Amino acid sequence: MARGPGGAGTPRYLPVSEHGLIGDLRSAALVGTNGTIDWYCCTRFDAPSVFASLLDAENGGSFELAPDVPTRTKQFYFPDTNVLITRFIADDGVGEIQDFMPITDDSREADRHRLIRRVVCVRGSLPFRAYVAPRFDYGAQPHTVRTEHGCPVFESPSLTLTLTSSVPFETDGRDVWSLFKLHEGETAVFALDRIGGDVAPRACPRSEAADLFEATVRYWRQWLSQSRYRGRWREMVHRSALTLKLLTYAPTGAIVAAPTTSLPEQIGGERNWDYRYVWIRDAAFCVYALLRLGFTDEARSFMQFLTERIRRADDGTAPLQILYGIDGRRELPERELPHLEGYLGSAPVRVGNQAVDQLQLDIYGALIDSIYLYDKWGEPISSAHWDTVCHLVDWVCGNWDQPDEGIWETRGGRKNFLYSRLMCWVAIERAIRVARRRGLPADLLRWSRTRDTIYFRIMQRGWSTERNAFVQHEDSSVLDASVLMMPLAKFISPTDPKWLSTLDALGEELVSDSLVYRYDPQASPDGLQGEEGTFSICSFWYVEALTRAGRLDDARLAFEKMLTYANHLGLYAEEIGRTGEQNGNFPQAFTHLSLISAAFNLDRALG
Repeated sequence: MARGPGGAGTPRYLPVSEHGLIGDLRSAALVGTNGTIDWYCCTRFDAPSVFASLLDAENGGSFELAPDVPTRTKQFYFPDTNVLITRFIADDGVGEIQDFMPITDDSREADRHRLIRRVVCVRGSLPFRAYVAPRFDYGAQPHTVRTEHGCPVFESPSLTLTLTSSVPFETDGRDVWSLFKLHEGETAVFALDRIGGDVAPRACPRSEAADLFEATVRYWRQWLSQSRYRGRWREMVHRSALTLKLLTYAPTGAIVAAPTTSLPEQIGGERNWDYRYVWIRDAAFCVYALLRLGFTDEARSFMQFLTERIRRADDGTAPLQILYGIDGRRELPERELPHLEGYLGSAPVRVGNQAVDQLQLDIYGALIDSIYLYDKWGEPISSAHWDTVCHLVDWVCGNWDQPDEGIWETRGGRKNFLYSRLMCWVAIERAIRVARRRGLPADLLRWSRTRDTIYFRIMQRGWSTERNAFVQHEDSSVLDASVLMMPLAKFISPTDPKWLSTLDALGEELVSDSLVYRYDPQASPDGLQGEEGTFSICSFWYVEALTRAGRLDDARLAFEKMLTYANHLGLYAEEIGRTGEQNGNFPQAFTHLSLISAAFNLDRALG
């Protein structure tokens, strides 16, 4: 998008995949390959946006920065970091923007949420143009601009930002812009800071920006050095790990499902959701992926976060919600923002998530499986954590046979979903393992009986003789990719004849060139209009299921094909559309954690 003095052209939307992610473990920003920050929430992942031209090209707000001449662009991460480099190649020179957010342990500096943009002319000379147009509270709050110590200060009723720059700016009282030229070896620096409270305005001279660049590079490389993965797909696995870390909210250890809201699953459709919260399922799977690679601190922080969320009610109330705010809050009311047009006109734009009120029984299996793995690969769980596990398992034993909304959060009514039953089985089975290995007290007789009852229920009512496959919900004939978790969760042997015929059925109906659909909305109405793309986590589950079934050639081919659908930085949205475009919120934790698991297990199987 190009606007303001010196700009040309009309508003437009970059493809979702034409972005990189930066962050400071509290908030995050998306930077387009055109040099524009078109998504940024300050001061935390779920705060109202400051830049949201990704959801409304005219009214969302953005921070444009690019050469003021035609260029070709390239974008990459500084190796082994989350520092993003966007390069511009023109006839008269080459320039680059280094985008990053410093990570600091000092609480006052962390509250600054400093976003730094270093512009470097590496060859020749180039004219540049910056245009900073914040729109506070998703573009709903007015703001003014004043100058303080030579720096523009953007002031709204809820948030104040200041822009430190090494080049002079002009302003119209709402937005600010600058036209400047750099010659080979010259640098310009822009630093956008939140100010107020204990955080006072502070300059960011070139020397300090250089020091912060080095410190940020050092932080990410030191963090990544803990990884134990040395397999075939190290670059993709490490990029996925770095992305998962970027989606971690440091103050609580929470892991968000994605840093964005309302990026559509189908252009022009209504399947637009706010993912800037903590889904128990997603976060528990993240713990599994990070533990696999050796990152135990993140697992420990998340375990603490979860323990503090669990309710112990005597009225039979579920002890866990399916999702929480990143600070642990339980209320996440869903509302629409009609003043934003949505990405490429895909309304509505939603904030909050109504799914918070759903019952999804599978979360208990995901959580207790991660606790089991943490106890096995991390450190022995505490007595308090074991008390929590016992409380959860006792509740599951009494409630596993309720219909629920299921893993896909359908809005078409509760059903007896096979996946929910499967993960209830996992919850009990993993708790039994921990109790026996550690000699911990447990009602093993009740747990074992319930586990076995669930097993027989799945085998009898989750199996369709008509389809010769396990199906989406009891007494149906609808296929669902979530059953790919059956061998992954060790419920059934990956070479069991029933499972192999299920794998074949899924391949025939839900798989398209390695890409896997969740289910067919026409065959199983989910309460929403429109279609959706293939679901990338299911595609990686499919790779892992093929691996465990011993079909290694098929698994490796499917995995390599999936890697071609990543964007230029190795990032994935939630879904892949019919022509290979990335749809849905971006980047999505679920996809990256399943990539790590598939790579780990395929690499081990290949030897």
